Amino acid sequence: MLSVLLDQTFIFKLVGGLGLFLFGMKIMSEGLQKLAGDRMRKILAALTNNRFMGTLVGIGVTTIIQSSSATTVMVVGFVNAGLMNLTQAIGVVLGANIGTTVTAQIIAFPITKYALPAIGIGVFLRLFCRKKRERAYFGEALLGFGLLFFGLTIMREAFDPLRTSEEFRNFFLLIGDNLLLGVLIGAIMTMIVQSSTAVIAITLALASSGLLTFEASVALILGENIGTTITANLAAVGTNLAARRTALAHFLFNAIGVAYMLVLFPAFLQVISAITPGDADFVLQTQAQADAFGQGLREGDKPYIARHIANTHTLFNIINTLIFLPLVGILAKLTTVIIRGEDALQEFHLKYIDTRVLNTPPIALGQARSETKRMGQICLEMVEETTEFLRDNDRKHIETLEKKEEIVDLLQKEVTNFLVALSQQSVSSQMHKEIASLMHMVNDLERIGDYCEKIWLLGLRKQDQKIVFSDIADQEIADIAQKTREFLAFIISAVERGDTSVMEKAEFFEKAINKAEELYRNGHIARLNTGECAVLPGLVFIDMLHSFEKIGDHTFNVTKALVGRK
Repeated sequence: MLSVLLDQTFIFKLVGGLGLFLFGMKIMSEGLQKLAGDRMRKILAALTNNRFMGTLVGIGVTTIIQSSSATTVMVVGFVNAGLMNLTQAIGVVLGANIGTTVTAQIIAFPITKYALPAIGIGVFLRLFCRKKRERAYFGEALLGFGLLFFGLTIMREAFDPLRTSEEFRNFFLLIGDNLLLGVLIGAIMTMIVQSSTAVIAITLALASSGLLTFEASVALILGENIGTTITANLAAVGTNLAARRTALAHFLFNAIGVAYMLVLFPAFLQVISAITPGDADFVLQTQAQADAFGQGLREGDKPYIARHIANTHTLFNIINTLIFLPLVGILAKLTTVIIRGEDALQEFHLKYIDTRVLNTPPIALGQARSETKRMGQICLEMVEETTEFLRDNDRKHIETLEKKEEIVDLLQKEVTNFLVALSQQSVSSQMHKEIASLMHMVNDLERIGDYCEKIWLLGLRKQDQKIVFSDIADQEIADIAQKTREFLAFIISAVERGDTSVMEKAEFFEKAINKAEELYRNGHIARLNTGECAVLPGLVFIDMLHSFEKIGDHTFNVTKALVGRK
């Protein structure tokens, strides 16, 4: 057996086939995500406190992105950001376990002969239909689909030399006799490969080639369900308590599910056999018999076992979900008992963005939008509080304003870095445009924060140097500040609604602020000429006017980014 395992052809085919399979999964997932676009974000937005709705959301999202690990990592990120509570998250992860079984069902069909045509058609659509984005994305998904099945075919061929190895057969017979060993091997393989679907594919290839019994295959599948939870637990390292508890809940209900399924193992196998046609361990004795099936099968293959394995994977997760759905609250409490403590409060943290979801661009883009909206709200609060400071001269505002200005600077840096990382992913041209618009938006919002700081520093200078404005000057500063606040409030509201029909009104606001700045500046110059105003108060006054006008300019730039002109 060792000589076979060390054979160069075996190693190359196994590694190459697995690589093609994983690469195909990645490309197919990215293509499906692009086809889905914002629909995934809307599915997640439909999440309610209803655990059943959460489970449906988990099934839907995982079916779209074809990765339960990606879904659970996203959920951990959402919990860490405070966008989901523990009960909601557990419901979604339960659904994700069912959603991931769709891939196993697909690869269990005998359609490997269509792998090469799928690759050819997929490449054609991807290269020659770029102007029609939907077709190009479909081509990308089809290319991934073809590579996935082509990799599966190569892996099956890699195991051909092992058919004649008595030692290899005895080893897997040992797994069939020792279910715990099979579960352990399945879990370890999944932890190493970091893809439950890849381990299922390897199991299918071994079983279909006649190297695994049905019992051994089921043991490996049960182990894979434990191993896949490791990804979420690794993602939870360094997150808050709720996120770590979500990852732990994922491990607990899979581990508990495997435990009771091992106790009920004979009955579980009988149910699978009852709902799946054919005898799982039926072996084709001759090539003529294999040819009669017409599925590219060979002597020694097991024609029915792949469908049995896929159904095992699906039924286990459906049963486990139905059992745990009513117990979500209890499971949540159990995780709080195991992982004790309270999260320390932080003055600043990213509320929505989590780098763990960068591999799922539609979700990542939605997070960047949310963080940008939050940044806009903070800028609006800064304008309002700066105006209040100018009106009442109370220095209690300064400490709050300084903290908010620091937060805006940090948000600008973090959101920009996140958007740069997102732009390096495989994203559509439309998403690239939106990423660029958001970059412009956060930069202009940061500049609004800077001009607010300039205004309150001028206010402090006015206090320290005992500078007094005339009643007319105070009224004019209050007026342009009000116009600026109204403009920014209108645009931030439009950003939150996603309203792109605001350009005409934005132009009206912009012109009104520019006109006010010019009118008040000229009026001040006239007062200087008549001796009504002194030079030093005039310099502070002009700088304040200019700063409010610049806030209006940057607000207008935010408008252009919103409507897609920037």
